[in-house]
Amino acid sequence: MMRRRTTLLTGCTALVLGLGATACGGSGPVSAGGGDKALDGQTVTVAGVWSGSEQKNFQKVLDAFSAKTGAKTQFVSTGDNVSTVVGSKIEGGNAPDVVMVPQVGVLQQFAKKGWLKPLSSTTEKTVDADFAPVWKKYGSVDGTLYGLYFKAAHKSTVWYSPDALTQAGVKPPTTYADMLKAGHTVSDSGLAAFSVAGQDGWTLTDWFENVYLSQAGPEKYDALAAHELKWTDPSVVQALTTLGKLFKDKQLIAGGQKEALNTDFPGSVEKVFGPKPEAGMVYEGDFVAGVAHDQFNKEIGKDANFFPFPAVDGGTAPVVSGGDAAVVLKDGKNAKAGMKLLEYLASPEAAAVWAKAGGFLSPNKKLDLASYGDDVTRATAKSLVEAGDSVRFDMSDQAPAAFGGTKGAGEWKLLQDFLRDPSDPKGTAARLESAAAKAYQD
Repeated sequence: MMRRRTTLLTGCTALVLGLGATACGGSGPVSAGGGDKALDGQTVTVAGVWSGSEQKNFQKVLDAFSAKTGAKTQFVSTGDNVSTVVGSKIEGGNAPDVVMVPQVGVLQQFAKKGWLKPLSSTTEKTVDADFAPVWKKYGSVDGTLYGLYFKAAHKSTVWYSPDALTQAGVKPPTTYADMLKAGHTVSDSGLAAFSVAGQDGWTLTDWFENVYLSQAGPEKYDALAAHELKWTDPSVVQALTTLGKLFKDKQLIAGGQKEALNTDFPGSVEKVFGPKPEAGMVYEGDFVAGVAHDQFNKEIGKDANFFPFPAVDGGTAPVVSGGDAAVVLKDGKNAKAGMKLLEYLASPEAAAVWAKAGGFLSPNKKLDLASYGDDVTRATAKSLVEAGDSVRFDMSDQAPAAFGGTKGAGEWKLLQDFLRDPSDPKGTAARLESAAAKAYQD
């Protein structure tokens, strides 16, 4: 089960290191922080995709849990193949207690296999009170809550160089048509408008999802995500047509389609924020800030900023999200302590630990926005929380991996083919439907 990055802290490092499963010792009890130390002597094992700085910052959250409860923690990095690694650990009698699951489709798969424990009433009450209902929906299977969304990504942000837009004399646009118009003005001033990471198929699915959610609306988005609506539907053809206008415009894309297909995600950020800028804007999630800051020393808010993905054809501006949900495995040796960890992760106190460290967004409404370290992250977090129930989870992350999450196959490949030649939206829609029908049937 391949998984694309929905969250990213230190840019290229997390993307290019194909780490295998490695265990990192957590902390023991710490005297500071109070708590009744009810879990003294118990160890909670947590598995997740995070490595590098993301893992280090999550460990700070686990350390705070240790300080509060006396439990020890151990984090196991699964790499991108969460489903395979966790499945083999369950079969080998070595299941972790808690897994941070990066895709709705994987959470549903785990629940249907009977691997998960329903979350405690304490956690469920917190989710009901402190999270928009949509987060409970994405964490539930057949009406039972199994997953707590601890970390979120805001995937409706267009990042830009303030210098490039100022030089071109344009302001951040509020409609898609104005964005393309502003793009042409940027292009006239000497830089391409957009850097597109076509080598990574997942970025193209994100482009499509934002256009589709705004243009077709949330009901059709939900139906397409569940494959209750076919990809041959006119609304899909319309969204592809809209996207195709951008893809085929050589003025708008840095290096044209060919270069876009040879540009990966970190490379697309470099084309805007690196030492030799080639474009004024790059569309991707809030995690662009991590690459711009960590790899290219850009000050977020001054050298790099974002505007919300604009409304398409009179629709509502989209808010597409991704995220990591904590689940408790039935076969974990210490599932009871794992359940206590989830009660802690549901609190604004836990979210504040990572928010302070940076590279993190929480869907928890009770988290004080002052916990975030800079104004841009605060604005992104505010936008995500205020979107409430209009937030839609990344569509390809809801799909079976064969269609929505595999390099060189399914939606990733077909949208790369479409970027290469956007002349036949109807034919592309038919090919997407064929691939989707097979994947949802398997």
